Amino acid sequence: MESSIYKKKRNLLVFLVPAFLFMAVFLYYPFLKNIWNSFQNISSLGAAGKGWNEPWYSNYVKMAGDKNLRTALFNTLIMMAVTIVGQVGIAVVLALMVDNIKRGGKFFRTVYFFPIVISATALGLMFNLIFLYDKGMVNQFLEMLGKTGLTDWKDSAHALIIMMIPVMWQYVGFYFVILITGLNNIPEDLYEVAAIDGATRWQRVRYITLPLLRNVICTCVVLAVTGALKVFDLPWVMFPKGMPLGKTWLTGTYMYYQAFNTKNVDYSSAIAVLIVVLGIVTSKIVNKVFKEAEY
Repeated sequence: MESSIYKKKRNLLVFLVPAFLFMAVFLYYPFLKNIWNSFQNISSLGAAGKGWNEPWYSNYVKMAGDKNLRTALFNTLIMMAVTIVGQVGIAVVLALMVDNIKRGGKFFRTVYFFPIVISATALGLMFNLIFLYDKGMVNQFLEMLGKTGLTDWKDSAHALIIMMIPVMWQYVGFYFVILITGLNNIPEDLYEVAAIDGATRWQRVRYITLPLLRNVICTCVVLAVTGALKVFDLPWVMFPKGMPLGKTWLTGTYMYYQAFNTKNVDYSSAIAVLIVVLGIVTSKIVNKVFKEAEY
């Protein structure tokens, strides 16, 4: 018998309209207002626009010649590659290993997911202490191994790597949980039949697990790539204002810097529009490259 809730369509509006209004007020209106602000002359936060820029598209022309923005875009592309390999890739390996152990599975699921629930600010401060020049944990460990001289891990040569390591480490658990859920949805009968036919463990992973996990992996890759465009909190805590020498800018941190440090709100709005456009384009590209399969 069909449920009465599907017969009375008006009842659905009671739940749909409030959700739509919430999204309209806190998502769609700010987004459209942000596009409007990118063409306005706004001198400080909370101030009204002083009219159109001359020309009205001047912020977008400025972006084309902004060296710091080019650095931010280049670093963000590197961050995307790091998230695909270092987050989703490691998460796939960890999920496959945990799924194949008989005891302790719940323990490892909790341990791997734990970093995602910790504040990014706290993680940034912790990794600042780990890579501290004087008395930092890494330098002390290297001294124990016999290395002479201290290494400044936050100089221009190491800064980008040092910034991306904690970002990668923090979100591995997020994709790990998604992949574990996907693995749990694969019927055990398939593995049993394959084992009876003489398939090795690696063959079962290659010909059963990975193909059936393809769509879940595609979802994780899209989330990782689009998330790399807006990552902000942890890199900002470790390297505020793009330190050192503006080498660690990301699109999210550079947008924040323009809005809250230089008070260049209209230019920050233009960068935010660029981030949204790049997010849509990259997600489309990733969906094409990692096209989901039907089974």
